[in-house]
Amino acid sequence: MTTVTTALGVFGILAGAILIGRSTRSWLPEHHLNADTRDTVKLAMGLVATMTALLLGLLVNSAKSAYDTERSEVIQMAAKVTFLEHLLRLYGSPTAEARSQLSAAVEDAAGQLWPVDKHGLSQLAAETQEGNALYFAIQRLAPQDDTQRNLKAQAISVAIELGQMRSLLLAQSVSSVYRPLVTMVVCWLVIILLGFSLVAPPNATATLALLVSALAASGAIFLILELDRPFGGLIQISNQPILNALNRFAK
Repeated sequence: MTTVTTALGVFGILAGAILIGRSTRSWLPEHHLNADTRDTVKLAMGLVATMTALLLGLLVNSAKSAYDTERSEVIQMAAKVTFLEHLLRLYGSPTAEARSQLSAAVEDAAGQLWPVDKHGLSQLAAETQEGNALYFAIQRLAPQDDTQRNLKAQAISVAIELGQMRSLLLAQSVSSVYRPLVTMVVCWLVIILLGFSLVAPPNATATLALLVSALAASGAIFLILELDRPFGGLIQISNQPILNALNRFAK
């Protein structure tokens, strides 16, 4: 189920709660709709609304923090790829194989994180032949002087760091949004809109205002779910840093 479908489903549920509340209002006895009753309902709904706002804020913050963390790691990975390519270039012509393997490994990782098929899942493999080949290609280098020995040591270190970052991205591929919390937020939103629709004036303006609030709440759920998919969807992390790193290999 896509995030758009989920958000539309949430909006449908909330709109249904509003319509149920509007219909139920006409059946209630008059003494259930007096000023004291409306004040009590508003007070109770205000408490639920406060808890819902806090939980929504928690979910948005959790999803945004995870998104920003993975975006930062992608930028760091691109920077390390660029630096590793620079080290290999400084080493000299014997690194042609290693640079080719580095390019292949980066292209493979980019293809897994940002699949050409938009409906495909973004998932890094635990390890790849290209990554292993890159490491062994650097290990096979035979330094001729201290400069090359230092460059080889630094290249190995950066290659290991890239492997660690790849493993970190793989470990972070699990969802950062707790589905029970999202379900609880939706349930509380249903209670809020149902309660307010019972005491709201029976006119089109009040109904429209409630529907707009339902649309806004559904948009918040959509944003949370989209941030939880950093390499897919409408708010995906840009692959431009990786593409910029790959462009260096063509120079």
